[in-house]
Amino acid sequence: MANELSAESIQIVKATAPVLVQHGVAITTRMYERLFVDPEIKALFDEAAQTSGEQPKRLAAAIVAYAQNVDNLPALAGAVERMAARHVQTYVKPEHYPKVAEALLPAIRDVLGEAASDKVLEAWGEAYWFLADILIARERALYAEHPLS
Repeated sequence: MANELSAESIQIVKATAPVLVQHGVAITTRMYERLFVDPEIKALFDEAAQTSGEQPKRLAAAIVAYAQNVDNLPALAGAVERMAARHVQTYVKPEHYPKVAEALLPAIRDVLGEAASDKVLEAWGEAYWFLADILIARERALYAEHPLS
């Protein structure tokens, strides 16, 4: 199970929710631009959802929901379950998570500039890995229930 998030990180992440409502799609669009320099990662994603802009919108909405509920994770249980199931369907593995972090955190700075201080990015890094650990554990259980052939 993931470690607890620090109170300071929770406060910072919650405080960024309004900014994410405004700039979330720009951040996730930029994140995918950074992420898709790796063709193996790009192949895991639905090309049509990327082209239509649907995937960046879905991820932005998920990030906003996480920011708003970072101190109330049971409210996100259904979303986490759907995300983990989708990740298993598309063969996402634990080794993909660092690549997403390496794309997401700089994308936040790319879009928000100076507003994305080191302290904000550290809080989001902690929050990202907290959620990633939850997803990885759930995905591991799902893979165990339905081994790949």
